[in-house]
Amino acid sequence: MRQLVGEDFSLAETIGGVRGLVESMAPGLVFVVVFIATRDLVPPLVASLAVAVVAMVLRLATRTPLTQAAGGLVGVLVCVVWAWRTGEAQDYFAFGLWTNGAYAVVLTLALVAGWPAVGVVVSMLKGQDFSWRKDPAQRQRLLRYRLATWLWIGMFLLRLAVQVPLFLQAEVAWLGTARLVMGLPLWGLTLWATWVLVREPASAAAR
Repeated sequence: MRQLVGEDFSLAETIGGVRGLVESMAPGLVFVVVFIATRDLVPPLVASLAVAVVAMVLRLATRTPLTQAAGGLVGVLVCVVWAWRTGEAQDYFAFGLWTNGAYAVVLTLALVAGWPAVGVVVSMLKGQDFSWRKDPAQRQRLLRYRLATWLWIGMFLLRLAVQVPLFLQAEVAWLGTARLVMGLPLWGLTLWATWVLVREPASAAAR
């Protein structure tokens, strides 16, 4: 998220480079591929978890930052346990749907309450106060923060609009594909659009 306050935007840095992209997408991709090949639940669950564990082990072996791999491992573990307990392959993706729904609700409530989340995050990263919420002279900044927050809400709602029907119809292959396409790539695109909206000239940022 620190990309939001930078002078330049690097998509590669945002997603953690090629390695970050692979670590993020590989478990879900492996799950879908193995499920299509076997039409069984256990093999794809084991395969996706193994991929996440290998990514974590490689991080430890090369002494590189563990945050992204560790977060991915925890996420995959939750998905695996959820699907294993229900016995339904589509439930591998249930946690992600609930997470997107929760984010959409929280961001909307914060926006209605006058605290657009993007503005809060940018102000915290810059070490600034929240005077833009009430200061008429900073109304344009407030509007841009609101628009950027709606952008994120729209992303979460778009994911739900596409993926929930596939989930309800148990279209595991299509659901997994949608999850991959609308995952890190869409997140990176939304972050870039947010950066475009919130960046300011040095003179404006100093106010």
